[in-house]
Amino acid sequence: MQQNSEQSISAKYAVIGNPIAHSKSPEIHQLFADQTGENISYEKILGEKYNFPYSANKFFDADGQGLNVTLPFKLEAFNFVDQLTDFAKHAGAVNTIIRQDNGDYLGTNTDGIGLLRDLKKTLRLQLRDKKILIIGAGGATQGIVEPLLNEKPAGLTIANRTLHKAETIAKHFKKMGDIQSCSLNQIPEQAYDLILHATSAALQNHELELPAVIIGTQTCCYDLLYSDTATPFMQWAKKHGATQIVDGFGMLLEQAAESFYLWRGKRPDTTMAQNYLRPKSLT
Repeated sequence: MQQNSEQSISAKYAVIGNPIAHSKSPEIHQLFADQTGENISYEKILGEKYNFPYSANKFFDADGQGLNVTLPFKLEAFNFVDQLTDFAKHAGAVNTIIRQDNGDYLGTNTDGIGLLRDLKKTLRLQLRDKKILIIGAGGATQGIVEPLLNEKPAGLTIANRTLHKAETIAKHFKKMGDIQSCSLNQIPEQAYDLILHATSAALQNHELELPAVIIGTQTCCYDLLYSDTATPFMQWAKKHGATQIVDGFGMLLEQAAESFYLWRGKRPDTTMAQNYLRPKSLT
Protein backbone atom coordinates (compact mmCIF):
# COMPACT_ATOMS: atom_id res chain seq x y z
CA MET A 1 0.00 0.00 0.00
CA GLN A 2 2.82 2.37 0.82
CA GLN A 3 4.40 1.81 -2.60
CA ASN A 4 1.14 2.55 -4.41
CA SER A 5 0.71 5.71 -2.33
CA GLU A 6 4.17 6.93 -3.29
CA GLN A 7 3.59 6.17 -6.95
CA SER A 8 0.38 8.22 -6.92
CA ILE A 9 2.21 11.38 -5.87
CA SER A 10 3.10 13.54 -8.88
CA ALA A 11 6.49 15.19 -9.13
CA LYS A 12 5.88 18.95 -9.31
CA TYR A 13 7.25 21.14 -12.10
CA ALA A 14 6.31 24.56 -13.42
CA VAL A 15 7.16 27.42 -15.76
CA ILE A 16 7.61 30.88 -14.28
CA GLY A 17 7.38 34.14 -16.18
CA ASN A 18 5.56 37.46 -16.40
CA PRO A 19 3.36 37.43 -18.46
CA ILE A 20 2.69 33.69 -18.44
CA ALA A 21 -0.95 33.11 -19.44
CA HIS A 22 0.03 32.42 -23.08
CA SER A 23 2.49 29.64 -22.21
CA LYS A 24 1.94 26.23 -23.80
CA SER A 25 4.54 24.57 -21.57
CA PRO A 26 1.99 22.74 -19.35
CA GLU A 27 0.41 21.12 -22.43
CA ILE A 28 3.83 20.18 -23.79
CA HIS A 29 5.15 18.63 -20.59
CA GLN A 30 1.93 16.76 -19.91
CA LEU A 31 2.16 15.32 -23.41
CA PHE A 32 5.78 14.35 -22.74
CA ALA A 33 4.71 12.70 -19.47
CA ASP A 34 1.98 10.72 -21.23
CA GLN A 35 4.49 9.58 -23.87
CA THR A 36 7.08 8.41 -21.37
CA GLY A 37 4.82 7.10 -18.60
CA GLU A 38 6.07 9.65 -16.07
CA ASN A 39 3.79 10.91 -13.29
CA ILE A 40 4.20 14.68 -13.07
CA SER A 41 2.19 17.82 -12.53
CA TYR A 42 3.14 21.02 -14.33
CA GLU A 43 1.74 24.50 -13.74
CA LYS A 44 2.17 28.13 -14.78
CA ILE A 45 3.46 30.59 -12.20
CA LEU A 46 3.05 34.35 -12.64
CA GLY A 47 6.30 35.50 -11.07
CA GLU A 48 6.59 38.72 -9.11
CA LYS A 49 8.57 41.23 -11.13
CA TYR A 50 11.81 42.23 -9.41
CA ASN A 51 11.30 39.46 -6.82
CA PHE A 52 12.07 36.20 -8.59
CA PRO A 53 13.59 34.53 -5.50
CA TYR A 54 10.30 34.89 -3.59
CA SER A 55 8.29 33.20 -6.34
CA ALA A 56 10.88 30.47 -6.89
CA ASN A 57 11.34 29.70 -3.21
CA LYS A 58 7.57 29.52 -2.70
CA PHE A 59 7.37 26.86 -5.43
CA PHE A 60 10.31 24.82 -4.19
CA ASP A 61 9.17 25.06 -0.55
CA ALA A 62 5.96 23.33 -1.70
CA ASP A 63 8.02 20.32 -2.90
CA GLY A 64 8.66 21.61 -6.42
CA GLN A 65 11.29 19.60 -8.29
CA GLY A 66 12.13 21.77 -11.29
CA LEU A 67 11.37 25.07 -12.95
CA ASN A 68 11.40 26.34 -16.51
CA VAL A 69 12.18 30.06 -16.56
CA THR A 70 11.02 32.47 -19.22
CA LEU A 71 10.91 36.24 -19.69
CA PRO A 72 11.84 38.33 -17.81
CA PHE A 73 13.53 36.12 -15.21
CA LYS A 74 16.37 34.27 -16.97
CA LEU A 75 19.06 36.59 -15.62
CA GLU A 76 17.58 36.55 -12.11
CA ALA A 77 17.45 32.75 -12.23
CA PHE A 78 21.17 32.77 -13.04
CA ASN A 79 21.83 34.53 -9.73
CA PHE A 80 19.33 32.39 -7.80
CA VAL A 81 20.85 28.93 -8.32
CA ASP A 82 23.69 27.34 -6.35
CA GLN A 83 25.46 25.68 -9.29
CA LEU A 84 25.63 26.28 -13.03
CA THR A 85 26.32 24.11 -16.07
CA ASP A 86 28.93 25.38 -18.54
CA PHE A 87 26.24 26.49 -21.01
CA ALA A 88 24.54 28.54 -18.29
CA LYS A 89 27.84 30.01 -17.08
CA HIS A 90 28.78 31.17 -20.55
CA ALA A 91 25.29 32.44 -21.34
CA GLY A 92 24.85 34.28 -18.05
CA ALA A 93 21.21 33.18 -18.18
CA VAL A 94 19.24 30.20 -16.83
CA ASN A 95 16.04 28.78 -18.28
CA THR A 96 15.90 25.46 -16.41
CA ILE A 97 16.37 24.82 -12.69
CA ILE A 98 16.85 21.33 -11.25
CA ARG A 99 16.40 20.69 -7.55
CA GLN A 100 19.12 18.25 -6.56
CA ASP A 101 18.98 15.53 -3.90
CA ASN A 102 20.96 17.64 -1.43
CA GLY A 103 18.54 20.57 -1.85
CA ASP A 104 20.85 22.70 -3.98
CA TYR A 105 19.58 24.24 -7.22
CA LEU A 106 21.37 23.52 -10.49
CA GLY A 107 20.80 26.01 -13.30
CA THR A 108 21.25 25.25 -16.97
CA ASN A 109 20.28 26.77 -20.29
CA THR A 110 18.55 24.63 -22.90
CA ASP A 111 17.61 27.47 -25.27
CA GLY A 112 20.60 27.03 -27.57
CA ILE A 113 20.23 23.25 -27.68
CA GLY A 114 16.54 23.64 -28.47
CA LEU A 115 17.17 26.17 -31.23
CA LEU A 116 19.88 24.10 -32.90
CA ARG A 117 17.80 20.95 -32.85
CA ASP A 118 14.91 22.76 -34.50
CA LEU A 119 17.12 24.43 -37.10
CA LYS A 120 19.09 21.30 -37.97
CA LYS A 121 16.66 18.43 -37.40
CA THR A 122 13.32 19.99 -38.35
CA LEU A 123 14.31 22.73 -40.82
CA ARG A 124 17.38 20.91 -42.20
CA LEU A 125 19.53 24.05 -42.11
CA GLN A 126 23.30 23.90 -42.32
CA LEU A 127 24.93 26.73 -40.38
CA ARG A 128 28.60 26.23 -41.19
CA ASP A 129 29.98 29.17 -43.21
CA LYS A 130 26.58 30.92 -43.13
CA LYS A 131 25.92 34.56 -42.19
CA ILE A 132 23.71 34.90 -39.11
CA LEU A 133 21.98 38.00 -37.75
CA ILE A 134 20.34 38.14 -34.31
CA ILE A 135 17.90 40.96 -33.56
CA GLY A 136 17.91 41.61 -29.81
CA ALA A 137 20.44 41.31 -26.97
CA GLY A 138 18.57 39.95 -23.96
CA GLY A 139 18.66 36.69 -22.04
CA ALA A 140 17.38 34.68 -25.01
CA THR A 141 20.28 35.87 -27.18
CA GLN A 142 22.81 35.08 -24.46
CA GLY A 143 21.51 31.52 -24.39
CA ILE A 144 21.88 30.84 -28.13
CA VAL A 145 25.16 32.54 -29.12
CA GLU A 146 27.58 29.84 -27.96
CA PRO A 147 25.77 26.91 -29.65
CA LEU A 148 25.48 28.95 -32.86
CA LEU A 149 29.18 29.85 -32.86
CA ASN A 150 30.03 26.19 -32.27
CA GLU A 151 28.52 25.51 -35.71
CA LYS A 152 31.30 27.65 -37.29
CA PRO A 153 29.22 30.22 -39.19
CA ALA A 154 30.93 32.71 -41.51
CA GLY A 155 29.93 35.40 -39.05
CA LEU A 156 27.36 36.27 -36.40
CA THR A 157 26.06 39.81 -35.89
CA ILE A 158 23.97 40.98 -32.93
CA ALA A 159 21.86 44.08 -33.55
CA ASN A 160 20.02 45.82 -30.71
CA ARG A 161 18.25 49.10 -29.98
CA THR A 162 20.71 49.69 -27.13
CA LEU A 163 24.12 49.17 -28.70
CA HIS A 164 25.91 48.64 -25.38
CA LYS A 165 23.97 45.43 -24.67
CA ALA A 166 24.90 43.98 -28.05
CA GLU A 167 28.54 45.01 -27.57
CA THR A 168 28.65 43.35 -24.16
CA ILE A 169 27.46 40.00 -25.52
CA ALA A 170 29.79 40.18 -28.52
CA LYS A 171 32.77 40.91 -26.27
CA HIS A 172 31.82 38.06 -23.94
CA PHE A 173 31.78 35.48 -26.75
CA LYS A 174 34.50 36.88 -29.04
CA LYS A 175 36.94 34.05 -28.27
CA MET A 176 34.44 31.50 -29.57
CA GLY A 177 34.09 32.79 -33.12
CA ASP A 178 33.51 35.67 -35.52
CA ILE A 179 30.95 37.83 -33.72
CA GLN A 180 30.08 41.49 -34.26
CA SER A 181 27.59 43.97 -32.79
CA CYS A 182 25.69 47.01 -34.06
CA SER A 183 22.63 49.13 -33.36
CA LEU A 184 19.39 48.41 -35.21
CA ASN A 185 19.86 51.39 -37.50
CA GLN A 186 23.41 50.35 -38.44
CA ILE A 187 22.88 46.76 -39.57
CA PRO A 188 25.29 46.03 -42.45
CA GLU A 189 23.30 46.14 -45.67
CA GLN A 190 23.85 42.61 -46.89
CA ALA A 191 21.77 39.46 -47.18
CA TYR A 192 21.95 37.01 -44.28
CA ASP A 193 21.35 33.27 -44.45
CA LEU A 194 19.59 33.20 -41.08
CA ILE A 195 17.88 36.06 -39.23
CA LEU A 196 16.82 35.33 -35.66
CA HIS A 197 14.38 37.69 -33.93
CA ALA A 198 15.04 37.58 -30.18
CA THR A 199 13.58 40.74 -28.67
CA SER A 200 11.22 40.60 -25.71
CA ALA A 201 7.47 40.14 -26.05
CA ALA A 202 6.90 43.78 -25.11
CA LEU A 203 8.87 44.95 -28.14
CA GLN A 204 6.83 42.77 -30.50
CA ASN A 205 4.26 45.56 -30.72
CA HIS A 206 6.80 48.09 -31.98
CA GLU A 207 6.95 48.71 -35.70
CA LEU A 208 10.00 46.98 -37.08
CA GLU A 209 12.47 49.22 -38.85
CA LEU A 210 14.93 46.88 -40.52
CA PRO A 211 16.62 47.22 -43.92
CA ALA A 212 14.89 45.03 -46.50
CA VAL A 213 18.27 44.18 -48.07
CA ILE A 214 19.08 41.81 -45.19
CA ILE A 215 16.65 39.30 -46.73
CA GLY A 216 18.09 37.34 -49.64
CA THR A 217 16.65 34.63 -51.86
CA GLN A 218 17.63 31.86 -49.39
CA THR A 219 17.17 33.68 -46.07
CA CYS A 220 15.42 31.88 -43.23
CA CYS A 221 13.64 34.28 -40.85
CA TYR A 222 13.10 32.74 -37.43
CA ASP A 223 11.23 34.36 -34.52
CA LEU A 224 12.26 32.87 -31.19
CA LEU A 225 8.84 33.79 -29.82
CA TYR A 226 5.87 31.63 -30.71
CA SER A 227 2.27 32.54 -31.36
CA ASP A 228 -0.91 31.05 -32.81
CA THR A 229 -0.84 33.87 -35.35
CA ALA A 230 2.04 35.35 -37.34
CA THR A 231 4.18 37.63 -35.18
CA PRO A 232 5.03 41.19 -36.32
CA PHE A 233 8.52 39.98 -37.29
CA MET A 234 7.07 37.15 -39.35
CA GLN A 235 4.69 39.60 -41.05
CA TRP A 236 7.62 41.92 -41.78
CA ALA A 237 9.65 39.04 -43.21
CA LYS A 238 6.82 37.94 -45.50
CA LYS A 239 6.23 41.52 -46.65
CA HIS A 240 9.87 41.78 -47.69
CA GLY A 241 10.02 38.54 -49.64
CA ALA A 242 11.37 35.92 -47.22
CA THR A 243 10.41 32.45 -48.40
CA GLN A 244 11.18 30.52 -45.19
CA ILE A 245 9.52 32.04 -42.12
CA VAL A 246 9.27 30.19 -38.82
CA ASP A 247 8.25 30.98 -35.26
CA GLY A 248 9.84 29.53 -32.14
CA PHE A 249 7.41 26.73 -31.36
CA GLY A 250 9.86 24.07 -32.54
CA MET A 251 12.57 25.60 -30.36
CA LEU A 252 10.14 25.63 -27.43
CA LEU A 253 9.43 21.93 -27.92
CA GLU A 254 13.10 20.99 -28.23
CA GLN A 255 14.28 22.99 -25.24
CA ALA A 256 11.35 21.63 -23.22
CA ALA A 257 12.30 18.09 -24.22
CA GLU A 258 15.85 18.72 -23.01
CA SER A 259 14.51 20.05 -19.68
CA PHE A 260 12.24 17.01 -19.36
CA TYR A 261 15.20 14.72 -20.02
CA LEU A 262 17.31 16.46 -17.37
CA TRP A 263 14.47 16.17 -14.85
CA ARG A 264 13.16 12.68 -15.61
CA GLY A 265 15.93 10.88 -17.54
CA LYS A 266 13.66 10.15 -20.52
CA ARG A 267 13.71 11.90 -23.91
CA PRO A 268 10.29 12.62 -25.46
CA ASP A 269 9.35 12.41 -29.14
CA THR A 270 9.17 16.06 -30.24
CA THR A 271 8.04 15.25 -33.78
CA MET A 272 4.89 13.61 -32.50
CA ALA A 273 4.34 16.49 -30.08
CA GLN A 274 4.72 19.06 -32.86
CA ASN A 275 2.21 17.27 -35.08
CA TYR A 276 -0.25 17.12 -32.18
CA LEU A 277 0.09 20.67 -30.84
CA ARG A 278 1.14 22.86 -33.75
CA PRO A 279 -1.33 25.01 -35.69
CA LYS A 280 -1.10 24.16 -39.39
CA SER A 281 0.14 27.49 -40.68
CA LEU A 282 1.11 30.85 -39.27
CA THR A 283 2.33 32.71 -42.32
